Amino acid sequence: MMNDNGYYANIEDEYVRSLPVISFPGIIHIIDHYADFEKVKSGLLHETLLGFDTETKPCFKKGHYHPVALLQLSTRDQAFLIRLNKVQLPEFILDILEDKTVTKVGVALKDDLNGLNKIVPFEPDGFIDLQQFVKQFGIEDNGLKKLTANILRFRISKKSQTSNWEQEELTREQLEYAATDAWVCRQMYEVLSNNHQNKT
Repeated sequence: MMNDNGYYANIEDEYVRSLPVISFPGIIHIIDHYADFEKVKSGLLHETLLGFDTETKPCFKKGHYHPVALLQLSTRDQAFLIRLNKVQLPEFILDILEDKTVTKVGVALKDDLNGLNKIVPFEPDGFIDLQQFVKQFGIEDNGLKKLTANILRFRISKKSQTSNWEQEELTREQLEYAATDAWVCRQMYEVLSNNHQNKT
């Protein structure tokens, strides 16, 4: 049963499976050379709301660790996938990650931010973790897939989650997965913020 905010507190797997699968509909930019950062800079210049995520090669041995391989930043219609196993983060990206006037939205941000901090130390600011943000809307199921189904009414594929994010060439499926994960975070925050403003 939906709550007064128009969302489910807990959402059934069967309902999630009934929804159409949607992936990021915009332009995906793969950043694996330093020359590519110019299009990132121009694409993010005036953005104040970004979807955020990272991907790491899975590790199946206890005590072993892989560094973050991919940083995803998404606007409404562009996704920038920065391959950190190939390039280092420039100063202007770190400035964005530290800028409290640029809202970065993700899910379960602690591990993402800790992973990035192991690569290059920075002071994150302006981040919104949807797992905390959705509590005010009476939402309890707070994994990315269920949040997307609950708030955006579509399903996202998680097939590429445990794939090799350090491989030489990322597959189209990986690129769409990575772009989608960041994009839906931005879209959900926008929907929730608009709903909240409409009620006040």
